[in-house]
Amino acid sequence: MIAVKEAYQAGLFQRQHWVRNIISGVIVGIVALPLAMAFAIASGAKPEQGLYTAIVAGFFVSALGGSRVQIAGPTGAFIVVLSGITAQYGISGLQVATLMAGVMLLFLGLTKLGTIIRFIPAPVITGFTAGIGVVIWVGQWQYFFGLPDISGQHFHNKLYQLLQILPDFHGMTTLLAVTALLLTLFSPKLPGMRRIPGPLVALLIVTLLQSIFQFSGVATIGSQFGGIPQGLPEFALPSTRLEQVIELIGPAFTIAMLGAIESLLSAVVADGMTNTRHDANQELVGQGIANIAAPLFGGFAATGAIARTATNIRNGGTSPLAGIVHSLTLVLILLALAPLASYIPLAALAAILFVVAWNMSEAHHFVQMIRRAPTADVVILLITFLLTVFADLVVAVNIGVLLATFHFLRRMASSVEVKEATHQELHHEITQQGMMELPPGVLVFTVDGPFFFGAVDQFERILANTHTDPDTVIIRLKWVPFIDMTGLKTLASVIGNLQKRGITVLISNANARVSAKLRKAGVIELIGEQCYCATLQDALSAAISHDSSTQPNLPAQQMATKHRREDKATDA
Repeated sequence: MIAVKEAYQAGLFQRQHWVRNIISGVIVGIVALPLAMAFAIASGAKPEQGLYTAIVAGFFVSALGGSRVQIAGPTGAFIVVLSGITAQYGISGLQVATLMAGVMLLFLGLTKLGTIIRFIPAPVITGFTAGIGVVIWVGQWQYFFGLPDISGQHFHNKLYQLLQILPDFHGMTTLLAVTALLLTLFSPKLPGMRRIPGPLVALLIVTLLQSIFQFSGVATIGSQFGGIPQGLPEFALPSTRLEQVIELIGPAFTIAMLGAIESLLSAVVADGMTNTRHDANQELVGQGIANIAAPLFGGFAATGAIARTATNIRNGGTSPLAGIVHSLTLVLILLALAPLASYIPLAALAAILFVVAWNMSEAHHFVQMIRRAPTADVVILLITFLLTVFADLVVAVNIGVLLATFHFLRRMASSVEVKEATHQELHHEITQQGMMELPPGVLVFTVDGPFFFGAVDQFERILANTHTDPDTVIIRLKWVPFIDMTGLKTLASVIGNLQKRGITVLISNANARVSAKLRKAGVIELIGEQCYCATLQDALSAAISHDSSTQPNLPAQQMATKHRREDKATDA
C-alpha cells in the first residue's frame, strides 16, 4: 500500500491525472494480451491461465506493491523454471509451488530482506538472463517452424533433435511465423503506427489471415487447447498432498528468488525512468500476495515485467491506477473476445517470444561486458551463462553467486594491509610525546581495512613472525571499520603467542563498534584493561612506562616469561 499512499499524497489520483493513467493502462493491457498467452503456453500451461495470472497478479502488485508504476504478470524469465516444474508435477504442482513461493516472498518483504536481493552481482544477472533468452529461443523452434514433438529433458538433447528435424519444417507455419516476426519488429516504424504495439499488430494480422484462409496444418490455440473459455476464473484451491509439498520446496524457493530479482530489477528500471524511489520490502510484500492469489484463480507465477512497466511509463502512467486499469482491460477482453482466440496461430506467439528472447539476452550488453569487464567477472558471466543453458538455472545462479562471493572476498582480503609503522608515519604522535623516535623495544603495527576471516592469514603471519622480540607491541586499529569472530579469535591467538614470548601487547584507536566486540570477546581482558588505549599517544605513554618496576599489571604468565627473557639477556 506504500505506493498507493505515496501516489495519493502526491496528488496523482486527482481527476487531471485520470485520463493519461487510464489510457496507459489500456495500452499496457493490450500489450500484455499476446505476451501472457505466449508465456503460459511456453510454461506448459493453457493460454487462458496466462491471462488469469496477468489479471490477478497485475491488480495486487499495483494495489499493494512498493512501486507506483510496476506492471506484473507472467514473464519470460520464468519460462525455463516453470516449464520444468509443469513437466514433472503437472499444472497443479506448478500452482502449489507458486503459492508456496508467494508465502516466501511475503516473508522476505515482512522481514525487511528486500535489499539483500540487490547484492547479486551484475555478471550473474546478465549471464542467467542471456542464458534464459537462448533457452526460450530454441524452445520456440517447434512452434515457429511447425516441427513435430521432440523428447529429452536437457538442452543439448533438444537442440540436437531439433536440428535433425529442422529440414522437415512446415512451410505455411513458417511463413506465418516470419510474417509475425517482421510485423513485431517493424510495424511500429511505419507512419502512424508508432504507438501501436508490434506484438498486437502481428497477432491481429496473422490471426486474421489464418481465420480467413484456414491454412491446413497450422497449429492454433483452438486446435491445441480447444480455445479460451469466455468468463472469469473461479476460486479453487490447487489439489496436492503433503509429500508433493515437501518435494516442491526447492522449486518454490527458485520461483521466489527469481521473482524477487526480476521484480526489483524492474522497479529499479522504473525508478530511473520516473525519478522516483520504490520500497523494496513493500514490493516483495505485493509480489508475495500476488503469487498467493494467482494460483487460487487458475493462474501461476508472476513478477514485475520490465517491458510492460517501461511501456506503462512511456505512455503516461504515473500511479497504480494504470496497473489496475491494465488488469480490467484484460478482463474485458476475456469476456468479450475470448471466442476469437481460437484462430491465433501458435507460430505468431512463437515469433513474439523470439523477440522477447532477443531482448532478454541483451546481446550487445553481453558482448560489451565480455570485452570490457575484468577477467574474473567475464569468467563468472560465461560460467553462469553456460550453466543456465546446459545445466539448470538454479545451479547457474547458485554457482555464479558463490564464485562472485569468493572473488569479492579474495579482493577484500588482498586490500587489507597489516604492516609495521615507520618513524615517518608516526612522526606526529612521537613528537607529541616529546621524543625524536620510538622508544627502544617498541613496535607499532597498523591494520588498514576490515578485519574479517578472509584477512586474518596476513595479520597472523606478520605479527606471529616478530622475531626481534621487542618489549612492547602496539596494535593500532584506527582504520579497521569492523571485525568478525574469526578476526577476534586470530587476534586473541596472536596476543597469546606474543605474551608467551614475554612481549607486552597494547591495542589502540579501535572505533566504538570494534571496541565493543573486543570487550565482548574477552580480548581486552586478555591484554589487561590498562593496555587498551583510546589513542596511539596513550599507547606510547604506556609503552614508555613499561619496565620491570613501573609497567602495568600484566598477566602473570606474560610477566614471568618477560623476567626469564631479561635474565637470559643479562647472563649473556
